[in-house]
This record gives sequence, structure tokens and C-alpha cells, in this order.
Amino acid sequence: MSRQFLVNKTEGKFLGVCAGIANYFGWDATIVRIGFVAAAVFGFGSPVILYLLIALVAPSTY
Repeated sequence: MSRQFLVNKTEGKFLGVCAGIANYFGWDATIVRIGFVAAAVFGFGSPVILYLLIALVAPSTY
């Protein structure tokens, strides 16, 4: 059985990327959101650009 990453727009707050990541790995979405915000604030790479790219490229659920 293979898993597929899907952006979860029904459970998401903005575009559903963090909710999709949380569903894929079986994590809590709040923890993923905190991680994204922390990465954006502290400037690790480009999490905002990565977030938007994932939202545009990944298939989604409704």
C-alpha cells in the first residue's frame, strides 16, 4: 500500500499544506504549523516559498 501526499483543504487553516503534511506523517497539525511559523520567523531556508509551492503543486482533498 502506497501513501500519497494530499493538501487537506477541509482541515487546513490557510491552504491546507500543514494539515496535509500532518496527515501524511500521522502528526498533529498544530505541531506542523508551529514548526512552519518558527522556521519562517527564524529564517531557515524559505518556508513561505516552499509552502506556496506545495500548495500549488500538490493534489488536494476537499
